[in-house]
Amino acid sequence: MEITRTFDILDNYLFRFPEKQDALAAKKNGSWITFSSKEYVKNANYVSCGLLQLGISKGDRILSVSNNRPEWNFLDMGMSQIGAVHVPVYPTISREEYQYILQHCEPKIIVVSDKSLHDKIRPIAENLLPGTTIFTFNEVPGARNFDEILRLGESSEAEYLPRVQEIKKSITPDDLLTIIYTSGTTGNPKGVMLSHRNVVTNAKGARNIHWYNNQHKMLSFLPICHVFERTINYHVQMEGIGIYYAENLGTIGDNLREVKPELMISVPRLIEKVYDKIIGTGKSLPYIKKQIFFWAVNLGLKYDYV
Repeated sequence: MEITRTFDILDNYLFRFPEKQDALAAKKNGSWITFSSKEYVKNANYVSCGLLQLGISKGDRILSVSNNRPEWNFLDMGMSQIGAVHVPVYPTISREEYQYILQHCEPKIIVVSDKSLHDKIRPIAENLLPGTTIFTFNEVPGARNFDEILRLGESSEAEYLPRVQEIKKSITPDDLLTIIYTSGTTGNPKGVMLSHRNVVTNAKGARNIHWYNNQHKMLSFLPICHVFERTINYHVQMEGIGIYYAENLGTIGDNLREVKPELMISVPRLIEKVYDKIIGTGKSLPYIKKQIFFWAVNLGLKYDYV
């Protein structure tokens, strides 16, 4: 089937990979929790129905501030199916940047991952946008939880899912999908408006650079709110590759050993840091071991054809 809008990926799952058991995965309380392709689609539909019941309409903005996790995808796909605009923001920016972005995009709903982000963003939102509702992915005392949206959608699916299907039909590839804010290093952050076509075209373009398929896994650790990791996130879903979200940068080594992925996307600076750490360890070895270590390094460089 042809994918022209991001949420077409869900239909693609049901068409090509209906029995996929690890479409998305994350580690919780020491164990990897997986979501099948059918569970992914079901939860995205629940989000769509729940958001409609909360009064979200096509063109409304929803802002997320979160780590990489399966729920991010449920939210992302759920809102895109009803034409809501996703505004994903880094969890590490300053209060002043949050204030500017909230004032600029005026989200109807904000979804954050944990208590620290909730406590940081809530007073800003209450001051600037008193009508905005904040949900959290994690359990936070006194805060509304993302599960509430899922439960609303589940309880109203029979009523709202036909409406979701009608809205999906009305959404074109050139409709606005997301607003991604720049880092703001040269002034206030700039909101970059991207359509479904903008993102899907790039996601499709990666198909000819590898041979991985639905039998393989990817470990994801770059921020999914950034357009690079987000585009790859859509791409691997198109191919049925299982996405395992690393806990954090500090656990990548452990997560690699646990998941044994065939694919991992990185950026040059991180690879340089890993390389520098390996070389630094080699330099600290006793003489004989050091000679063997750098013999092996030089041998690898000699036959490096990449």
